[in-house]
Amino acid sequence: MSLGRLWKSLARRGQPGYSVRISFSTRPPNNPFLHISEEIQEAVHSKRPVVALETTIYTHGFPYPQNTALASHLESVVRLNGGIPATIGVLNGIARVGLSPEEIIELTASAGKPGTKKVSRRDLGYLCGLGMTGIKFNGGTTIAGTMVLAHLAGIKVFATGGLGGVHRGAENSMDISADLTELGRTPVAVISSGCKSFLDIPRTLEYLETQGVGVGTFADGREGKVDFPAFWTRDSGMSSPTVIHNETAAAAIIFAQFSLPLSSGLLFANPVPSQHSIPKAQMDTIITQAVLDADKSGSTGSENTPFVLARIRDLSAGQTVVANRALIEANVIRGTRVACELSMLEGNTAERLHGAQPYPTDSTLFDATAASFKTTGAKQTSSEVAMSQGPQVDVFVAGSLAIDLSCDFSPTANADSTNSPQLQTSNPARITQGLGGVGQNIATALQYVGTRAKFCSVVGDDNAGLMAREMLTARGLSTSAIIQKTFARTGQYVAVNDAQKNLVLAMADMVIMENCSSEVETVWKQQLDICKPKWLVVDANWDPHSLQHWIMNGKKAGTRVAFEPVSVSKSQRLFASIPNSTFDLRTLPDHLVSLATPNSLELSSMHAAAREAGLFKRDDWWQLIDSLRLSSSGSRENLVSVTSNTMVDEGIPQRSIQLLPFIPTILTKLGNKGVLLTQLLKPGDDRLTSPAHSKYVLSRADPSDITLGGIYMRLLPPAETVPEAGVVSVNGVGDTFLGIIIAGLTKEKPKALIDLIHIAQQGSVMTLKSKEGVSPAIRRLKQRL
Repeated sequence: MSLGRLWKSLARRGQPGYSVRISFSTRPPNNPFLHISEEIQEAVHSKRPVVALETTIYTHGFPYPQNTALASHLESVVRLNGGIPATIGVLNGIARVGLSPEEIIELTASAGKPGTKKVSRRDLGYLCGLGMTGIKFNGGTTIAGTMVLAHLAGIKVFATGGLGGVHRGAENSMDISADLTELGRTPVAVISSGCKSFLDIPRTLEYLETQGVGVGTFADGREGKVDFPAFWTRDSGMSSPTVIHNETAAAAIIFAQFSLPLSSGLLFANPVPSQHSIPKAQMDTIITQAVLDADKSGSTGSENTPFVLARIRDLSAGQTVVANRALIEANVIRGTRVACELSMLEGNTAERLHGAQPYPTDSTLFDATAASFKTTGAKQTSSEVAMSQGPQVDVFVAGSLAIDLSCDFSPTANADSTNSPQLQTSNPARITQGLGGVGQNIATALQYVGTRAKFCSVVGDDNAGLMAREMLTARGLSTSAIIQKTFARTGQYVAVNDAQKNLVLAMADMVIMENCSSEVETVWKQQLDICKPKWLVVDANWDPHSLQHWIMNGKKAGTRVAFEPVSVSKSQRLFASIPNSTFDLRTLPDHLVSLATPNSLELSSMHAAAREAGLFKRDDWWQLIDSLRLSSSGSRENLVSVTSNTMVDEGIPQRSIQLLPFIPTILTKLGNKGVLLTQLLKPGDDRLTSPAHSKYVLSRADPSDITLGGIYMRLLPPAETVPEAGVVSVNGVGDTFLGIIIAGLTKEKPKALIDLIHIAQQGSVMTLKSKEGVSPAIRRLKQRL
């Protein structure tokens, strides 16, 4: 096959490439040789702090599995300091920016193997080109290789260990690291601990000056002039060309350099932490001996540096290894802080240039106010005042947090044509692990679209609980309202999917969510009362008693409550009858729940539970239905006109209407049929008199009614019909939908609900196409809300 045909074949197969705009003209469109992860694309697009990380240290520095642990640790360091890590390498002949955990394991496990190469600029075309012919190489990118790929992805900050440089005797050998020439032509800021101590540091600085590279050293608490660091030691005997006093100054330099724009990079030297610095005199003695040993052994070219490093390690009795680990972590922390400062600088500048976007017209949802629940007039304690003056919270999310396992059936090539796993036997599958839980997904969606949210949940004192907390922190979500239960199992969810990613079977262990009413009253209620969020979102993973406590406390705090039913069986918990409970699902205007988002099966289950509880026989329910001058199930002709014969035959619109007195806004998710909006309108709502909305107003209350205006029902088509082959995962799609809806409703002047539904549907499609529980791509919807 010719190379041209190979290229077309790769493109047809949808090889990884770009799908969003990146403001670099060097970006090759639809590039089959370069895969930039979805998270990194979105982070760069929204100017979030991204930090590039190299991989040569893993493939040619540390053995497996220590290299895997180091890679995971450094990514966590970036996230814990507020950044997004972009680990860069070559995997199976494709350059990748933003390696996934599974890809990092695959790459680090290949360390030391013949097919794993050290990748600089010169090697990228070679490895990727041979990949087209079926020869698949893995590779750890050097500083030069990482800079090239980081720049193509739009990443401006790169944290690493030590820079290459001019070797001793380079006037004869011409042995000069490609890192230096890359800095002269690629606009990326590199944070490192100077260059390796055994290099010719004076000539290295001279060469960087010739290449037009700005060089500065962080003062790190020192006054006056400082030395350019020499990797394992803070002092080299050579003064730094400039001194950088803090991360804000570094970010300003980067911003100015790349805004001019200049095509050269920047080098910010970060000295090794003082407690791990080896005295210069000691290092000079060790290096002299190591270089002498290298000369005697005949180690030259690419063999020289590994030999010298090994000798330095031995001669220092391992001191350099300890210093190496410390300086790498310190550089990653410093680099992340610089990236965060740069992100704020770019964001503030964009806001000054473009201005804030005005919010459009109001949305009409009935408020579940605190009219029926009078709180005491007790004064706030000083701690409560301090909390109330802290960061504002728009939404409380009370729900499940779990570790998710997704098992996708992967039939072998010679298997029969079945697409579903066989029961009572083992099946081949691709199994992935991630952070899950309905509440967590909703909180993540809210965070992605810029809404301030507090997530309340429980974990056990087990490894899964520790992992869940760390993953929450890495995602940027606070764990301050996560309670740890002793002798309890953290929630876990296992989904078994067929070959098309459709759910076949799911198993959920959410026992930890049972019997939490005391925590609701003693811990979360106080936070709810102090923060007074606009919305409280509760999912049905709580046991009925805890769920009722959450809803009643939301009512008392004057907060609107949204209910996510979770599943057919758990959706009934809202209507559970508990002995001696004071919980009472009241009708409008004293309703407790303002919004619910069931699917059609959950709607049917909720309706059955309400009927079983006798809610449709109550006088207050009948009075409200009568005031709307509508039969209890609506007119079939009217219902068919706004939905369909099939939906009416299934009873979907009728059930929605009958639940409206208790939940005045119901958004029924219907998959590829769209979303059915059923809503009680307030008196004076524009839709009651608008010709464009007249067909969707099923009934109108008496004009003298001060509580009700009418019933509005509208079937909104899906934002996009995703073909089966385009579906990556169905997990989290509904949670994404609710999170975006609530985010829109928290705005000072929310959009009309039908507009928010359309935006939320688009977000759901993004998640449907993503391997993540909530697609990071929904960040692009922030400005539209």
